[in-house]
Amino acid sequence: MKSLYLLVDLFTLIIPLLFSFHPKIEFYKSWRYFFPANIIVAVMFISWDIFFTSKRIWSFNSDYITGVYFFNQPMEEILFFICIPFSCVFTYYCLDKFYDLNWKPKAETTFCIIFSSALLLIGFNFWNKHYTSFTLISLGLISLALKFIAKVNWFGKVINVYAILTIPFLTVNGILTGTGIKDAVVQYDNSEIIGLRLLTIPLEDFFYGLELFLLNVFFYKSLQAKFKETKFARQT
Repeated sequence: MKSLYLLVDLFTLIIPLLFSFHPKIEFYKSWRYFFPANIIVAVMFISWDIFFTSKRIWSFNSDYITGVYFFNQPMEEILFFICIPFSCVFTYYCLDKFYDLNWKPKAETTFCIIFSSALLLIGFNFWNKHYTSFTLISLGLISLALKFIAKVNWFGKVINVYAILTIPFLTVNGILTGTGIKDAVVQYDNSEIIGLRLLTIPLEDFFYGLELFLLNVFFYKSLQAKFKETKFARQT
């Protein structure tokens, strides 16, 4: 069982990694944008992890990790911020490539305002619960910044894809929070969360995952656009 968290990471990664080379997908050609983007976001979330573990807001069950640490974090937790975003961005890339996921601009703007406002209101209402407040407030602010400062036109697409990703999310995060096993891999201080769970998954995890996904897509698409601009400038 010491390898459980590591196996969760690897099994999350393996299928998207293999299908990246499928001739109709060729996601491997986008790795030049994804991995630099992923490093940026991973550093942000690992810093978040370091702070939260230092405050015992969450911790890791030694029964399910190999015992290799980087920056005082389990190796598996570091890999989580590579494997999960890779799978999510791969899914976004594939669905966007083969299906029209666009929202009407007005609907996307309206949803973003209502969604972000609700997150901010709930986050500030639970100010004394650090995981709840930090996750909801940061996601609310990031959503507004993406839509109204960065002016992205793919916010609705990410919401659509994330809704689909909740199916594997329930499996992966379910295992990490204790579904089907004796104890949770990732353990939470119950005083720092609202206490609402789906199966064993704290409600906050769904918003944490969306924030991770949104930021990876943002930096991925930003680097992709920058590369294309540079390439076009060189050609002209």
